[in-house]
Parts: sequence; structure tokens; C-alpha cells
Amino acid sequence: MNELILKAENIEKSFQTTKKIKLEVLKSISLELETNKITVIIGASGAGKSTLLHILGALDRPDDGSVIFNEENIFKYNDDRLAKFRNKHIGFIFQFHHLLPEFTALENVIIPQMINGTSFDKAKERSKDLLETVGLTERINHKPAELSGGEQQRVAVARSLANDPEIIFADEPTGNLDSKNSGDIHKLIIELKEKFKKTFVIVTHNSSLVNLADKIFEIKDGKIFSKEM
Repeated sequence: MNELILKAENIEKSFQTTKKIKLEVLKSISLELETNKITVIIGASGAGKSTLLHILGALDRPDDGSVIFNEENIFKYNDDRLAKFRNKHIGFIFQFHHLLPEFTALENVIIPQMINGTSFDKAKERSKDLLETVGLTERINHKPAELSGGEQQRVAVARSLANDPEIIFADEPTGNLDSKNSGDIHKLIIELKEKFKKTFVIVTHNSSLVNLADKIFEIKDGKIFSKEM
């Protein structure tokens, strides 16, 4: 049995529709994430994959249930402490990269580190190293609009590693890319997992990404099921 890095217990989440109907999205979901593994979460559109990812990554709170990290339920934290936890321990990659358009690739990777209290010089040095690791040495001073979609997503991948988080959550990381760029990002995730000993949790429809998984979960009718590899 590999070491566990995070455990979710009995996560519940509902939303109100415009007609005031209660929509149960997640129903008593429990799962365990293992250190230095790639876990993939699949399911039909609207099944609640992104909702679960946002809760596991402390971007949203559940209606009920707990997420245990370092033997503590992170949802007992107030919003300020939860934000600090997220910035220190969690990295995110989204389908739409969410880079800051007015800043260069280098600056986009520097900023999260400075928010976390790292000095500018240290953050700049680490950002250069990360952008080199993702193959963008020649593009570090370009703004997002001057980069291709694949290059923008590589910046987002570098940014997710900026504060050396233990877990990286990726929400459809190749959903907006063509097959070649998708394949490049898949290879990059494998390389980064090995190089930095990171735990990845990926929500995807992409069957190629599923093939990279150490463990697969499927969300269906608000419940979660472990899939055979």
C-alpha cells in the first residue's frame, strides 16, 4: 500500500437550480489519493467531476464531509487559512489556462511565489528553471497572446509547480488542445511526476490521459466508483 496524501470522506454537494430545485451533485463521496501517483477522474458531462476537483483542491467547500490532509480536516479552516493552505500545498491546471494577459510567461510563474512570500530574485530563478523544464526557455518574455495554445498551457503547468505543491489538480488540461499538443502535455505530466515526485489528480474525457493513470475513478449519479485498470 502506497502512502496516502489526501483522503476525502462522505463529501456532499448540492446546488439550487433557477427553479429552486435542489440538485444533488455529489452524494457521500469518499476516496483516497496516493503519493506520487496519477489519479484520473472520469464521468459524463455534468456528473460533478469539476465540482469534486474544486472541493478536493479547496477552491470550494462541501455541504458536508471532510478532506483530510496531514491528519487535519482542511474545511475546519477559516477562509483565510484555507487560501494559505491552497497556495502552499496545491497546484492547479485548468482547461483554459487563466494566465494574466498583461504579464509575461516568466511573470505569470513568479507571481504565485511572491504571493506566498518568496523574494523576487528567488521566484525569478525558480520560474526560469520551471519554464526551461516545460520547454519554454526561448519564450519566457512573451505575453500569453504571443504564445500558442500549447505554449500557454505549458506556462500554466509551470505555474502549477511554482510553490512546490504536494498535489496538482488538473481540470481537462488538454481539453482545449489539438492531438499533438495534447500528447506533448501528457508526456510532460509523466516527466514532471517522475522528476518532482508529484501527485496528480486529473479530470478528463481524454482516453489518452486515462491511459496514463495509476488509478481511475468514475463519477456516476453522484456516486464514485473505482475502475479496474
